[in-house]
Amino acid sequence: MKDIRTIKGRFYLQRIIAEGEHEHQDFKFSISDARKIARSISAFANNSGGRLLIGVKDNGVIAGVRNEEDIYVIEQAASLYCRPEQHLEFTAIKADEGAIVIRAEIPASQTRPVQASEPDGTWRAYYRVADENIVATPLMVKAWRRKASGQPTLLNLSQAERSLLDILTSEQTLEPDDITRRCMVSRTAADEMVVRLYALGIIDFRFTERHFCIALTERPDNDKTDSGL
Repeated sequence: MKDIRTIKGRFYLQRIIAEGEHEHQDFKFSISDARKIARSISAFANNSGGRLLIGVKDNGVIAGVRNEEDIYVIEQAASLYCRPEQHLEFTAIKADEGAIVIRAEIPASQTRPVQASEPDGTWRAYYRVADENIVATPLMVKAWRRKASGQPTLLNLSQAERSLLDILTSEQTLEPDDITRRCMVSRTAADEMVVRLYALGIIDFRFTERHFCIALTERPDNDKTDSGL
């Protein structure tokens, strides 16, 4: 099958399929729509990576890849319908009775946002939450772009920014729409605060109760480097 490395992995497949679909894994019985797959690639790439298991039904039953065309559709999605182009790694895994499952691994992008092409000609960035691909908010996209630009950002914090950090310290999360009221700034200033603090690695985005919120960046006790989103 194409030029894909093939391995035996019956027990490996059983183990990872038992995990179900989650933040880093999605099942695909077959592939027919490159744009839909581009959304999944975008979502995983904008998170911390993930894998597609092609030839596995939604209920976890291994059906095996039926058509080699599935791999070409995924490659088309990654190269033509993702911006920037994404590079996936494919592995063919042999299961019972000769069935083959294709594992397509999507690495976390070092340069966000990764956007997917929509049927109307627009581009959208997605983010993987649990087993769903969620559209990233314009504010997230702006923050990702600022961080990716590498442009210098001064560390001196304004009074409003310090107020925002105090709120996050006590309340853990805050919806971006609430910043204007809580910190008594304009919407434009509130958005710029979020973008700047994200670029500095001080705050991060969290998905709670069907909304993207902001929170202080989680850092290991012995590692003070920015973990990113």
